[in-house]
Amino acid sequence: MNERPILAVGLMSGTSLDGVDAALVRCEGPTHVQLLHFHTRPYSAAEREAILAALARGTPRELALLHVRVAEWAAEAVESLLEQAHTKPSDVGFIALHGQTIWHEPPTVSWQLGEPAVLAERFGVRVVSGFRARDVAAGGQGAPLVPMADVLLFGHPDRPRVLLNLGGMANFSYVPRRALEAGALACDTGPGVAVIDAIARLVDPSLPYDVDGRLARRGRVDQAVLARLLADPFFAAPPPKSTGRERFGASYAETLHHALPGPDGVATAVELTARTVAEAILKWAPGAPEVVGSGGGMRHPLLVERLTTLLGERRIPLLRFDDLFFSGDAKEAVAFALLGYLSIHGQPGNLPGATGAGGSRILGQITPA
Repeated sequence: MNERPILAVGLMSGTSLDGVDAALVRCEGPTHVQLLHFHTRPYSAAEREAILAALARGTPRELALLHVRVAEWAAEAVESLLEQAHTKPSDVGFIALHGQTIWHEPPTVSWQLGEPAVLAERFGVRVVSGFRARDVAAGGQGAPLVPMADVLLFGHPDRPRVLLNLGGMANFSYVPRRALEAGALACDTGPGVAVIDAIARLVDPSLPYDVDGRLARRGRVDQAVLARLLADPFFAAPPPKSTGRERFGASYAETLHHALPGPDGVATAVELTARTVAEAILKWAPGAPEVVGSGGGMRHPLLVERLTTLLGERRIPLLRFDDLFFSGDAKEAVAFALLGYLSIHGQPGNLPGATGAGGSRILGQITPA
């Protein structure tokens, strides 16, 4: 895959519903992707509520309009990114659009909103989108897909490493060695910060999330409630597996909030994430000498403290992605730029060991410029 470098934009809108992340990268090959600039176009409270409402009870008209609105928000992110990077659209080789997941129910469907034609028309650039559908059609979960980037870009060159993402949902990749797919595995572990943040907003509607972990620190973990939550069969199921807000979303948070109103519910949600993440890594990636964390959850002090303690019991350090590479906020947008690069070069983008698909598949569809 020897060719001249190509500029690309990767776009990611995750289950945390924070906004659209946009990364401008230079691709020089599947193992050489350099982040040049990064920008986040945050969702407003009204936009976040529109997505949540569509997820819960959207009509065909509301979903169709949101399909276009998500693309328009993504276009705003691209415009700001290119302006800040002093880069012309004509210099960009492609845009990789993940879109906003509106329903994730493998092995039947994983559905992302965001009309690629809006971006192709706006910027005159080909757009790669619809990354998850082919993996699902091949019997996979359609998620997680970032593990391909973990293998090609972020694995340790000489020894195993676990790459942990604490987004709305939490997931990890076990990478035996950089650029080595054999033996790699990945899965979602359950909620990341989605339940924590949702309960924080129920406790105090003025909060966008549990800022600096203040609510969680005021609360006390209810061990009886936690035990009931940990009994969910999802946590005991082996990889490959994936999940989303359909299972660990608003209704889940509301149920926990009613059982434990106030900071106790937030503290218990933090412990739920910490326990399920640590136990999954220890069970399914035994012997990994280090865990490298990224995602919004790495900014929650109490969550990081609990993970550090639980992993430390096995002498496994929790390192920060930011300290080894670049801002972890940009990681998933960079990953989808890589997946777009693989797609336009006819190379597989899924890891069957991560998704459970029947084999390697070229992902996505291309909307021409």
